Amino acid sequence: MEFEAAQVGFLSIIPPVIAISLALITKEVIFSLLLGIMAGVGIYSFAMGLGFTGIFSTTIDLMITQVGNNASMIIFIALLGALVALITRAGGSRAYGSWASQKLKSPQSVSLVTALLGIIIFIDDYFNCLTVGTVMKPVTDRYKISREKLAYIIDATAAPVCIIAPISSWAASVISYYPTKTGITGMQAFVGSIPMNLYAVLTLVMVIMLSLRKNGDFGPMAAAQQWTRQDRKTGAEQAGAVEDEIAKLQVSDQGKVRDLLVPVFFLVCFSILAMLFYGGYGDGKSLAAAFGDTDAGAALSLGGFAALFITFFLFVPRRLIGFREFFATLTAGMRSMVGALIILALAWTISGVCRDLLLTGSYVAGLVERSQLPIAFIPALMFLFAAGLAFATGTAWGTFGILIPITINVCDIVAPHLSITSLSAVLAGSVFGDHCSPISDTTILSSTGAGCKHINHVATQIPYALTVAVICFIGYIIAGFTAGLGFSLSVAITLPVCLVLLVIALLLLPGLL
Repeated sequence: MEFEAAQVGFLSIIPPVIAISLALITKEVIFSLLLGIMAGVGIYSFAMGLGFTGIFSTTIDLMITQVGNNASMIIFIALLGALVALITRAGGSRAYGSWASQKLKSPQSVSLVTALLGIIIFIDDYFNCLTVGTVMKPVTDRYKISREKLAYIIDATAAPVCIIAPISSWAASVISYYPTKTGITGMQAFVGSIPMNLYAVLTLVMVIMLSLRKNGDFGPMAAAQQWTRQDRKTGAEQAGAVEDEIAKLQVSDQGKVRDLLVPVFFLVCFSILAMLFYGGYGDGKSLAAAFGDTDAGAALSLGGFAALFITFFLFVPRRLIGFREFFATLTAGMRSMVGALIILALAWTISGVCRDLLLTGSYVAGLVERSQLPIAFIPALMFLFAAGLAFATGTAWGTFGILIPITINVCDIVAPHLSITSLSAVLAGSVFGDHCSPISDTTILSSTGAGCKHINHVATQIPYALTVAVICFIGYIIAGFTAGLGFSLSVAITLPVCLVLLVIALLLLPGLL
């Protein structure tokens, strides 16, 4: 359904401000999102002359549209919930946890393996969030690594990895928004931006350092870790309704490690093959082009269905699960994802309010265009604009579409030598805003994959994300002033300085917070 947008100026930023503020204050995400949606649609309805009744009709129409547009992701998440429940009931998770605890001798090694698995799965952030959580939850629970810490590791190795991987759904998005008349292709610009994408690079370094250090956590995350080690038997005890359905299942004591690894292996393989299929690989398209043109939601849904098909023949003939129990467990697994799906549906809806009804992005973009930016500060300021817009709207991709063309056009006119650096800043700021926004679908899926309460994940992750973001802002100021020396030399100066600042911060903050 098409909606006629309303030009409401600064009022367009009210809905995300309400939703995010209330979520952080009340800890009730669904209530906060609903209120943000109703506020936004209320502004829209009265601006368009629809009156009081228009608030409700427009809200329902918009929600139906957003859920319909994301139906394939709803199907995939439900199928993955079913797959997790089946693996749990067959004893695969228990067997894998026992095996991994023999191979991995410390919480540090478990955290590092979790991070490395997240880095390896770089094709799509949704796939990353849910798959890594499925595989590593049994092990992190055994070593009493908090679900909040697991959610952070998953989230920090999802979008930050995808945004520096040339073959990923994120790379395809960036390339599609890059202006064509600039002298270089979108792929060349994307690859060139990787070394100066400070948020992605520093976040990955931070995750690895935190994984290797024994007592390196700080702020709310340190409290969550201490609570898990001292007051909780496992991280699952705080997951609440997220896993109630799965927790009720009777687990087989005959499960083997392969009962977890085989379904996940086929999920990965079938999903990648489906991405290539939907992307037109084999019709003259290259591998990168096929990943760029694919329908990720449909591909993941097909991969999830195929993995369930394999799982049936892996479990039922061996009597790990009976025929009827298989489908009862499948249903229970889907029910376990209902809470996450409700939050996602509301997050998609408020994103639609900002993007389609109130043109929040266009309003912010107009502020960028009208501002008189000192040339050397363009990268740092674009980082801030991108971060604010992505945080408010909960979408990095939408921020790409709004700010990339503006940034490149501005730089072409006033500072061509800053084009790639400024592009990197937009990408970094977008990922930062998306990374810590309570209404971001990636943030929601990370907490879902980890079995962690969503608002707990947001509260514990924000100090970590802000630490990296502050260093990035300093880095982009340095990059702006050193850009005249050439891009390579600017990277050689900026990146080491940022890495040193990050190491210092990670050494000092555990003692301060």
